[in-house]
Amino acid sequence: MSENVTQQTYYPDDEIDLRELFSTLWRGKWIIILATFIFAAAGVGFALYKPNIYQSSVLVAPAQEEGGGLGGLASQFGGLASLAGINLGGGSSNQTVIAKEVLQSRAFLTDFFNRHELAIPLMALEGWYEKSGKWDYDEDKYNPETSEWLLDSDGESYKPTDWEMVETFREDHFSVSEAKDTGMITVSVKHYSPVLAKKWAEKLVQDLNEHMRKQDVEEAEARIAYLEEKLDETNVAGMQQVFYQLIENETRTVMLANAQKEYVFKTVDPAVVAEEKAEPKRALICVIATLLGGMLGVFIVFIRAFIGSGRDASRESSGTPSLAAE
Repeated sequence: MSENVTQQTYYPDDEIDLRELFSTLWRGKWIIILATFIFAAAGVGFALYKPNIYQSSVLVAPAQEEGGGLGGLASQFGGLASLAGINLGGGSSNQTVIAKEVLQSRAFLTDFFNRHELAIPLMALEGWYEKSGKWDYDEDKYNPETSEWLLDSDGESYKPTDWEMVETFREDHFSVSEAKDTGMITVSVKHYSPVLAKKWAEKLVQDLNEHMRKQDVEEAEARIAYLEEKLDETNVAGMQQVFYQLIENETRTVMLANAQKEYVFKTVDPAVVAEEKAEPKRALICVIATLLGGMLGVFIVFIRAFIGSGRDASRESSGTPSLAAE
């Protein structure tokens, strides 16, 4: 006699039932659609609200060769000069690296802002009208009619400090990058106005060259004065010859520095007025907002399903069993 054996397959509790999963999503489809729609609309609104930001960049190259100037003198006359107590320094100092750090330094940027009066265009603007070329001021902080900074609820002025301007400029407007293979340096500036972005990028490079040139001239003149003083103090013919040659080279350094406009960085590709915005990426903002809305909707549906299944299990465990009829 044959016996049919019925086998029942049991699934572990932690196994995902795809049919139940899709069923749960289908039951909560309106929640997912609503969350996606709300986030998509908010993303579109946010993307349209954000003003255009333009970027201008200057490509520069080191204008001076390594090993020249004082470094070469140090290797040639360092031994003799040290006998007179003169420290010429070493030739390992990379002026390009120093110039990059100066360009991003707090002292240089603070002087740059104050010299060109950039507090208002940097801190008091919310946008720029392309057609009219007028500024959109943050009138909660600055009154363009009276050209005065307003006061907050505590009675303190909204006029920015040097620290605030430097931090804002570094975070939102300014960047410096270097190509490791070529040594070329790119100085980039972002702003609501493409005209201002171009102007600031150019001025940064120009002011840096002038700052480094002036600094080197002052140092060379100080060394000339020191060498002339030492020259008067020595009667050794050999040392006098060294001093004369050092003074001659320092004088040549001053003359070349005064004659060289692009002292540290030579402009390879000048800044131009940008015709296309760099930010915001409106399409990307809308896509991300839509995806976040859909993910949030799915999360809400699963949470609701989990809570509902927990309540059903609780009712079953606490329910009174029915009495069988006698």
